[in-house]
Amino acid sequence: MTDDVAPDLVEGDRVTVTVGAVAHGGHCVARIGGDHGWVVFVRHALPGERVTVEITERHRGHLRGDAVEIHSPSADRVTPPCRYAHPGGCGGCDLQHVAPRAQREWKAAVVREQLTRLARLTEDEVEALGVRVEELPGGSLGWRTRVRYAVDAAGRAGLLQHRSHQVVPVDRCLIAHPRVQSLDLLARSWPTESAIEVVTSADGEVSVSTRDAGGDAGDDARDAPGPRGVVRHGPAQVRESAAGREWHLPTEAFWQVHPSAPDVLCEVVLDMLRPAQGESVWDLYGGAGLFAAAVAGRTGGRAVVVESAPAGVAAARNNLADLRGLEVVAATVQAALTRRRLTGPVDLVVLDPPRSGAGATVVRTIARAGPRAVAYVACDPAALARDIATFRAAGFRLAALRAFDCFPMTQHVECVALLTPDGTDPTR
Repeated sequence: MTDDVAPDLVEGDRVTVTVGAVAHGGHCVARIGGDHGWVVFVRHALPGERVTVEITERHRGHLRGDAVEIHSPSADRVTPPCRYAHPGGCGGCDLQHVAPRAQREWKAAVVREQLTRLARLTEDEVEALGVRVEELPGGSLGWRTRVRYAVDAAGRAGLLQHRSHQVVPVDRCLIAHPRVQSLDLLARSWPTESAIEVVTSADGEVSVSTRDAGGDAGDDARDAPGPRGVVRHGPAQVRESAAGREWHLPTEAFWQVHPSAPDVLCEVVLDMLRPAQGESVWDLYGGAGLFAAAVAGRTGGRAVVVESAPAGVAAARNNLADLRGLEVVAATVQAALTRRRLTGPVDLVVLDPPRSGAGATVVRTIARAGPRAVAYVACDPAALARDIATFRAAGFRLAALRAFDCFPMTQHVECVALLTPDGTDPTR
């Protein structure tokens, strides 16, 4: 096949390719027309497979497609447990066709590639980090405690196709927590709603909210983490347990969707930062103040939580009122830093930004504040890598990184990175 074949391909055309390496975004990379041919990003495939790809999108310089026929399957290929996980089906799970162990290897490969390409670490530096993705308790199904269903024009609830607003009606989401799956929401008609949002807490509470038609039914669980509509069933606040505390949270406040993630991530942040008595801490993009509570509980020093979402601000103020010396700043992180509502010096920084990352302005301002250590909790490895590059240019180094499979069956991975000023000992 020659390089001039790809420009003639349109949506719906099919072409047979050998699949290459995994890439950020839940797909693999293949080329049409040899090593220097057109790139096609292939979903539902695995490295090394020979597949027939149906083109789903055409862009300048690359194509997107789904593997619709598998001619030489990988040893890591499995039958997806969910009957909606197929080309043209639900887009929520990217990796149901991949064995769980291989899913974690896939994600680790993506993290390593992003660190090399975007953070500009050398291969030796990345190798020294020993990047692997660690499994959380509970298995690959039934873990998601916060679920958003979209509603189609016929009033049927379901999930969205990949890169689409098209609703796929479903009768069950297998990665949803069992308490969510037990509800009858997917069997009912919703003629006036655009979305149904469900939260179940560690204490077993279940809250169901709906949004009226015409509202935003997006699916970014980090940037729009919970119900913002009308509560139809259950409490408007739920109880969670993490970091040795009980939390009372509005259902729309951000909280990790995997039940094991809050405690696991807190333990890692504490292990990396090694907080000492009297040290000060900034918890940026702090949500309800989970990391501030964990760190300030060790230091007893000044702590500041910066959060822009009203629900998160209220939750932090209500849940951390017992911590002396803790302040909650209601602002975006960039505004708090650049308008000097938050000024250095500071000893420790935790930042847990949305998928877009912290950005150069925030990173440079943190670096100028002179912390001895920064723990960066990231739900997107590309954004993390870009911000690491900025930290490195500002005189910090990536001292450690751990990654966790907080989102089994999907392409998403949670990372915790330790950044320290050049020339310091992170194990002090």
